Amino acid sequence: MVRSYLLGFDVGSSSVKASLVDSDSGICIAQKHFPEKEAPIKSVEVGWAEQNPEDWWDNAKKALAFIMKKTGIKAEDIKAVGISYQMHGLVCVDKNKQVLRDAVIWCDSRAVEYGNKAFQEIGQEKCLQHLLNSPGNFTASKLKWVKENEPHIYERIYKIMLPGDYLAMRLSGEINTTICGLSEGIFWDFKQNKIADFLLDYYGFSKDILPDIVPVFSIQCTVSEQTEKETGLLKAGTPICYRAGDQPNNALSLNVFNPGEIASTAGTSGVVYGVSDKINYDVKSRVNTFAHVNHKNISSCTDISSKYDFNEFTRLGILLCINGTGILNSWLRHNVCPSLSYDEMNMLAKSVPVGSEGISILPFGNGAERVLENKKADCSIHGLNFNNHTVRHLIRAVQEGIVFSFCYGMEIMQSMGMSINKIHAGNANMFLSETFRRMLANTSGATIELFDTDGSVGAAKGAGIGLGIYKDNVEAFSSLKQIAFIEPLQKEVEQSRQAYERWKKYLTNEIINKNEML
Repeated sequence: MVRSYLLGFDVGSSSVKASLVDSDSGICIAQKHFPEKEAPIKSVEVGWAEQNPEDWWDNAKKALAFIMKKTGIKAEDIKAVGISYQMHGLVCVDKNKQVLRDAVIWCDSRAVEYGNKAFQEIGQEKCLQHLLNSPGNFTASKLKWVKENEPHIYERIYKIMLPGDYLAMRLSGEINTTICGLSEGIFWDFKQNKIADFLLDYYGFSKDILPDIVPVFSIQCTVSEQTEKETGLLKAGTPICYRAGDQPNNALSLNVFNPGEIASTAGTSGVVYGVSDKINYDVKSRVNTFAHVNHKNISSCTDISSKYDFNEFTRLGILLCINGTGILNSWLRHNVCPSLSYDEMNMLAKSVPVGSEGISILPFGNGAERVLENKKADCSIHGLNFNNHTVRHLIRAVQEGIVFSFCYGMEIMQSMGMSINKIHAGNANMFLSETFRRMLANTSGATIELFDTDGSVGAAKGAGIGLGIYKDNVEAFSSLKQIAFIEPLQKEVEQSRQAYERWKKYLTNEIINKNEML
């Protein structure tokens, strides 16, 4: 019996992961990420964050080479490729498809003021009704920064891309993107169902700078002969059939497609992502609304008559992002307890009572936080007592502080009408900690379901949907198995909520004090 396989790439800020999935069983047979240690992020100015896109391509090839050698799979056995990627990045290339500068990645905050100015001058109501967001610190505003500060670069730009678009270009030689991608860059007008011309005009961008649009699930492009020659691992003509940002893709990986379903991650940054069938937004743009992977552009349908319910086409992702999540836990390990593994840190956290015996940590030390309206907060420790507290208290307080930042943002999502009763998450990063999972359940009141999956596996299965190997998401994720179910522990709920309320008071005071000093 000849077996066929699906290949998924996940372009993260810490590494690029590749996974091979058996299309019949849905089981991942091999995966690898490169670099094995976290990839560097260049920060030549405070608040800046850049990476070289060429490094993503090199790491993708290394990961692919590893899993192909390990499995012995032939290139022709790979039937489709899917791509997941870090959202909101900016890659600029010239007419020869050469990168003009390092990519400005998701956690770079240099463009905040450009977005804020656009929000005011275009009009808050117009931005929210059409874009569902403030232009904020997203890709469009980052491009405006390049236009204003690096005109010699800007004038040479042929196309801009998101990180996943760049990897697809390296694989295929073609440049295209999706409505999902345009929406996360704040280039999509949801009210008019087309590219946001008014934003392009305001920033002074030509529409020609944007890639052509392809559906999320489709044959978007095919592997080029150049890639076949360069890698010897992929066959020319192999279709690339799926592409999505890491958070919509994480939701896909957890089979979160329908209104009211919630997905969460807690890696370098932390995310709670809920699907809605309503055009909605937060008036303060503290959480953001983007097209989900199964959102359909109503203007592309052939028969838009009264028999169609617009909600059949609307699938939006309401995204809460906390920048200072796993990066805080990583900072603590490397700078405070370098001799400990993450597993050992998690065990120490369990040994401390709920509330960390009075310590509260604000985890906002990785740039501007949208959930705080881009106000300055930083990371700070409150209630530390030199006589009573040890490193284990700090470890638990870090995990609790991250949980509380999630709950703070989830309250905003709930104010928009979203019900958060069940959270789907992958068994990775902060969710590996029993303390973190339990505190999140206790404080939010939601149950947590853990699954053994990740972004690159999800991207591979997304490619299977795009090619038609799977008829829908139900078939694609029929092999997804729940590995843990966490309910709030009633005897700890009140203590958890008290610790959260104490944390919120510190946050309020910190924001007021810091911003009065600016």
